Amino acid sequence: MKFAFIAKHRRIWPAEWLCGALGVSRGGFYAWLTRPRSQRSRSDEELGAKVRASFFALRQAGMHQLEGGGRHCRKIGIDASCLV
Repeated sequence: MKFAFIAKHRRIWPAEWLCGALGVSRGGFYAWLTRPRSQRSRSDEELGAKVRASFFALRQAGMHQLEGGGRHCRKIGIDASCLV
């Protein structure tokens, strides 16, 4: 989380300053930048995209459609058991 914040804001403030302010090493940050993304991170991003798409689809359909949200989530491949 800290490294992602630093990566996002390092064009505004120097990475060295951000690392010091957040209490992380510069070496750790630069190692994180070159490390491949984890499977969990990739699946979280994919799930987030599906949830956002589902939210906007249901929002366009109207609030009365929210009761059918679980069916919609299952239809696009999201485990909707957490919605209950």
